[in-house]
Amino acid sequence: MKKLSISVLLLGAVLVSAQEEEKEKQIEDVVIVGNRNVKRTKLETPVPVDVINIQKIQQSAPQTTVQDLLNYIIPSFNAVRQSSSDGTEHIDPVTLRGMGPDQVLVLVNGKRRHTTSLVNYQNTVGNGSVGTDLSTVPVIAIDRIEVLRDGAAAQYGSDAIAGVINIILKKNTGASASLNYGITGRNDGETYQGGINYGASLGKDKSYINLSLQLNYRGKTTRTQNHNLDIYGDNFAYDFAADPGKARADDDALIAQNGLSRDDFNFQIGDAQIKQAQLFFNSEYPVNDQFRIYSFGGFSIKEGQGFGFRRLPNEKSNTVASIYPNGFQPTLGSKVYDISYAVGAKYDVNQWLFDLSNTFGSNTFNYDVSNTVNASLGAKSPTSFYAGAHSFLQNTVNLDVSKNLNRFNVAFGGEFRFEQYELKAGEEASYARYDVNGNIAVPGATVEGNGGAQSFIGFSPENALKKSRTSTALYADVSYDLNKKLNIDAAARFENYSDFGSILNGKLAVRYEFITNYAIRGAVGTGFRAPSLQQQYFNNSYADISTTGSGIVIKGIFNNDSEAAKVLGFDQLKQETSVNGSLGFTLKPVKGLLITLDGYLIKVKDRIVITSNITDDRLAAYGVESARFFANAIDTETKGVDVVVSYDWKLGKGNLNMNLAGNYTETKITDFHFPANLQTPQEEFFGPDQINIIETLSPKTKATLGLNYGIGKFNFLVRNTYFGKVTRDGYPFGGVQEFAPKVVTDLSVGYTLTKNVNLTLGANNVFDVFPDLQIYENSYYGVFKYAPVQMGTLGSYFFGRLNFNF
Repeated sequence: MKKLSISVLLLGAVLVSAQEEEKEKQIEDVVIVGNRNVKRTKLETPVPVDVINIQKIQQSAPQTTVQDLLNYIIPSFNAVRQSSSDGTEHIDPVTLRGMGPDQVLVLVNGKRRHTTSLVNYQNTVGNGSVGTDLSTVPVIAIDRIEVLRDGAAAQYGSDAIAGVINIILKKNTGASASLNYGITGRNDGETYQGGINYGASLGKDKSYINLSLQLNYRGKTTRTQNHNLDIYGDNFAYDFAADPGKARADDDALIAQNGLSRDDFNFQIGDAQIKQAQLFFNSEYPVNDQFRIYSFGGFSIKEGQGFGFRRLPNEKSNTVASIYPNGFQPTLGSKVYDISYAVGAKYDVNQWLFDLSNTFGSNTFNYDVSNTVNASLGAKSPTSFYAGAHSFLQNTVNLDVSKNLNRFNVAFGGEFRFEQYELKAGEEASYARYDVNGNIAVPGATVEGNGGAQSFIGFSPENALKKSRTSTALYADVSYDLNKKLNIDAAARFENYSDFGSILNGKLAVRYEFITNYAIRGAVGTGFRAPSLQQQYFNNSYADISTTGSGIVIKGIFNNDSEAAKVLGFDQLKQETSVNGSLGFTLKPVKGLLITLDGYLIKVKDRIVITSNITDDRLAAYGVESARFFANAIDTETKGVDVVVSYDWKLGKGNLNMNLAGNYTETKITDFHFPANLQTPQEEFFGPDQINIIETLSPKTKATLGLNYGIGKFNFLVRNTYFGKVTRDGYPFGGVQEFAPKVVTDLSVGYTLTKNVNLTLGANNVFDVFPDLQIYENSYYGVFKYAPVQMGTLGSYFFGRLNFNF
């Protein structure tokens, strides 16, 4: 009962978001996302929209990236760094209201932003999905972020099932800069961030160009429980599990005999190292009173360095003793190039506003593997490889037309979108298996050792492909406002995909202020999401722990056009469909106090997921122990509630802003869809590990209590974030473990040194709170000390930041 009462007390967290340091005039800001009526404020929208003033929050908060800031501001938003998870180490998957990363639409200045080319497939949150990399947008370029917490597929198209994140770039003139340094309490994970923003007029009233440059460095962290493996045993898993003490003693004796130490066998498990540079711009030029042209976009290059599982000396088929006598831990390097730009024109005539734009975006992810071998080449093997790349390109042409007719706002338009996905092969030795003569192995040849780069097998010419599609949409919405008392929105969208046919979606939203400052609001809508090109066509081979516990083996992901899919009886992918409903209240009983309560229900039919590892004798022909496929495997139901209490008042000679915000979300699988011809048990088709990811791997309850007090030249922030219980299922070779709720405390003190310079010192997770220690059977024989759940595995982090305004 005590635990329940604490949960209820802290169940306020979904938005330090329009509120986390905003004064009442910011709460009343006009919002863009959620409807095309540009005269509405946040309090007047019939669905919940959070408005986040990035400059105010980022000045005092310990977090330095968009996804980390939102993670501690909006409780229904989740982003957790992953370890030893291939590309997912380098791009954090983000979720909203318990849905997948591919069910959240991201806009920049109201225009659709492209997703990454990366598919998450390493059994992390968002497994089998493709999201948007929020870290590609520099924080210093952002004026504010609007988060629509409601289904909006009928307004913005697919990907908007859970909601919409709209990033508004700065348009101000003048200059600002920021310098940030941080380090964890374990003296690793150093961060450096420097950014500068400059805005100027283009020589005409209301014209501007705003430029931002930001450089980031994040050092790796080590959060491993080292030295627990039987390093020299014939079967390290069995030996250690049977008698850990004897295995460790035997290892110590052998290590000493060879003049080594246990540090020679350390595992690197923790956050990947990331280096990133970003350049963004935002501009507008009025040709005359009716005609304006605008453009915005940016470039980001990110280089990451993550780590795979260590290959031990006793794994003869995976190591080369003459190169790495003590085994080795491979390093996975990434080079991620992200480009975006939009150009458009707005024409205003007789109160009709025409907006024609073209928005382009591309994401290219290159893989390099080092400190590794192709074991089939033996002593002739290189130790580094180019392993290939994947890329995604999207170009969107939009025409939006709108007019405000007193109480009515009418908007309609069309959209044409082109998408292209490509997989590029790596160098031959990164994927090939060779015979003892150094030739590519053929059936019956003598082979010693596994082929391909250890840890990350390169994409082969058989994996390589280039696929594209188009979509065309027509949409309209009408809104009606009666003296700010009654607001009604109706929207419809017809969309046709070249590969999935047509569908019509609709949405109705209503807000009624029955007493001044007391309103009820609700919405209902339908949606659909076509499978991404990445889900349709991604395929590769990868190294993973055997489902039988026999060490590291080769597994495969096959697309639904493959021979393997046809042999096993997999169907072609089809679209997801959804129904979204919400009901809530907004209260403003006294000046400075705002209370919102919103419940929601989201049903998704034919949800696209990646299966568990399917074993079948027929897969041996494809060189893998098991295989995974994308499938419309499940129906889900998500229900929850968002609560926000924000209060501003004058306290002494200063101003205190208090925010209590919280979210409860529960997702359940309501049905399974097995391919009619597939002969495999449910545990292999969509087993406990995958059910766990959907239902219980993310906190159902998350809450934030933030206090921000400004007095004179000082500003003080105290923020407690509550992460609810999660469950992790280590199936097929682990167990079920519950991780207890945790509270993370952030502190900061800011001081205005001069009119233009502010210094902030503080900490994230000042009390060094971690998730519970993993049970042994889920920890890869004791190596993974912590699972990357809840708040992640960073621990305490201390920072200092200088902000300059000129």
